[in-house]
Amino acid sequence: MTDAPPIPAATLVVMRPAIGLAPDILVVERAAAMAFAGGAIVFPGGRVDPADHVLAAALGRPDDAAKVTAIRETIEESAVVAGVAGAVDPALGLLLQQALIDGAQFAELLDAHRLALDLDALTAFARWMPAFKQARRFDTLFFLAPALPGLWSPRPQPGECETAEWASADALLARIAAGEASAIFPTKRNLERIARFAGIDEALADANLHSLDTIVPWIEDRDGISHVCIPPERGYPVTAEPLTSAIRA
Repeated sequence: MTDAPPIPAATLVVMRPAIGLAPDILVVERAAAMAFAGGAIVFPGGRVDPADHVLAAALGRPDDAAKVTAIRETIEESAVVAGVAGAVDPALGLLLQQALIDGAQFAELLDAHRLALDLDALTAFARWMPAFKQARRFDTLFFLAPALPGLWSPRPQPGECETAEWASADALLARIAAGEASAIFPTKRNLERIARFAGIDEALADANLHSLDTIVPWIEDRDGISHVCIPPERGYPVTAEPLTSAIRA
């Protein structure tokens, strides 16, 4: 395992209701050439930047830089806005996405469009830090947030994401099981957890029931087969997967 310190990161699970069906969640498929989770389905997110700390401090919330990251990265990777107060037109999401891609500062964009972050709209759901022999390790906070009203049609960030879409957790898991899509170990476990919920209220209630202590998967032998494992009683219906099928990036 590398001796480099883990990279702080954040990801956002945006949920929207689907009439008569399981809720939709927002996911992106990372470009195959990406060093981390290339070609995999993930929730939008990325590393916490210094500017995210500055913005969080300016808002009087210095401990919430990861929430700023999750909101910013979701806009940049999908053009879907979440965690912002008031009504937002989906067309503005496309403008914000392009501005971020072009190098605009998030704080300046918020001021220019008179937008205010609603950091309380994000609820911490889990914290993961896989510690396998990877070139980079990420210490990632997973947040939940409701989708804002409106017809949000995700647009993938060119060069970073191949696709961006709304889909139910069950549908995504079925595609992964059929080999039509891939996902790294933490994403699969979180999809399985989210698949149990009929809506975001149930997901939020579940988040409040479980510890946010960092989940660090490990490998152990079970009946002669190596498995990647996580602690029990953390809200996950599946806590182990054979090493041969687990993508551990």
